[in-house]
Amino acid sequence: MSDTILAIDIGSTKICAIIAEISDTQEVTIQGHGITKSQGIKKGAITNIELASKAIKKAINDAKRIAGSNITSATVSISNAYAKSLNSTGIVNIPHKDISIKEIKRVMQTALYNANVPNEYEVVHVLPYNFRVDDQDFIEDPFGMNASRMEVDVNIIMTQKSNLSNLKKAVRSAGVEIDGIVLSGYASAIATIDDDEKELGAAVIDLGGQTSNLVIHTGNSIRYNDFLGVGSNHITNDLSMALHTPLQIAENVKIRHGNLVETSNEVIELPIIGDEENRNGVSLEIVHSVIFSRAEEALMILAKSLEKSALKEQIGAGIILTGGMTKLKGIRELAQAIFSGMPVRVGYPKNVNGLFDELKDPAFSTVVGLLLYKAGGHTQYEIDFQQELLHSKTIHEESLVDIKIGASTHDKEEIPLPPKPRENKKKSVTPEPDNIISFDELPDLGNDTQNPFKKLANWARQLF
Repeated sequence: MSDTILAIDIGSTKICAIIAEISDTQEVTIQGHGITKSQGIKKGAITNIELASKAIKKAINDAKRIAGSNITSATVSISNAYAKSLNSTGIVNIPHKDISIKEIKRVMQTALYNANVPNEYEVVHVLPYNFRVDDQDFIEDPFGMNASRMEVDVNIIMTQKSNLSNLKKAVRSAGVEIDGIVLSGYASAIATIDDDEKELGAAVIDLGGQTSNLVIHTGNSIRYNDFLGVGSNHITNDLSMALHTPLQIAENVKIRHGNLVETSNEVIELPIIGDEENRNGVSLEIVHSVIFSRAEEALMILAKSLEKSALKEQIGAGIILTGGMTKLKGIRELAQAIFSGMPVRVGYPKNVNGLFDELKDPAFSTVVGLLLYKAGGHTQYEIDFQQELLHSKTIHEESLVDIKIGASTHDKEEIPLPPKPRENKKKSVTPEPDNIISFDELPDLGNDTQNPFKKLANWARQLF
């Protein structure tokens, strides 16, 4: 049976809501979407709940109208702005020697307990990146293995309770409940990294409107995440100030003439702030210089963050750039120069069924990642913000239990027998008068008159 889901990417420049269906085979089909300009959100944080709620509601209503659905719960993105990471380890003994989901859940909960998460923070993800079984390291999937001890290394992503509470309030005011929260950088990584890159290790840099996120994926999951409060809107602001032109004009200049590789001596006429009559002639060389310096600064800071992570040597697949700022011509070449010796590519969201042309853009990687997260694209054995263990082993585990029961019985015909005694037991427990005493079935001790119990029964019948 298919499941309908709603994903909402709450960004600093835009809010995008998508309604999709997930089939039994975990295939995503988009039904409708809505995009609206962000309000009440700055640098990933909600600054005005009422305005943010109105913008979220508009995006949801547009998506509902196209999809013809009245869904009331959603999976939303949370900005890396207030997310912090914590590493922890959990160790458990395996009494029955076979590792089941129960044991994996136990070791994950132990790692979370050992982390000592501060009171003012709430856990969003507990992501296992390395399992050890006895003395064997880097186990991809411990399920079903035979062992006496299991260890796990986890990356715990948490956020301030107040920030999470404000997000929940804004979404609830828009008329939907939150049933899932995903770190925006994590969602972008799910949408853009392929299996080979996961194997080799990759860094995903999401260059958004007001923020930039860095997420490093090595081993089985995310190992590191960082945030920078700089995005493409800062380039627009810089242009507006440098060229003394209105913001909207500066935005158009950035889109039309933004080029980080080639320079031009061409002069363009631009309106001046506060002077509607006159226009100012501006060389595209100045435009190039302003855009280049801001983009270079952002990428240089992110390169330092990558060095700080101490995981640079584990990133074999290099850098994946995504987000709206990747539309700047030459951004890949600039990143290639800054992240020297590392391959760089621009990451587009994975193609899902019914993906509108408008959404086939790096700016929508996060929202597509939210859909894929709900369709099983999350890290195996992750603990989500509702403290549930996410995995795809339920069916297999049940079938293994069945096999054990079957194996313990010697004859196939004996399999249906175990429930029968339980049924008889239940019958004997039910207080039916006939089962307790049946006077008519009592044996005669000679004749009717000589049996006192029979006499009593006959007397009782005549009386009532």
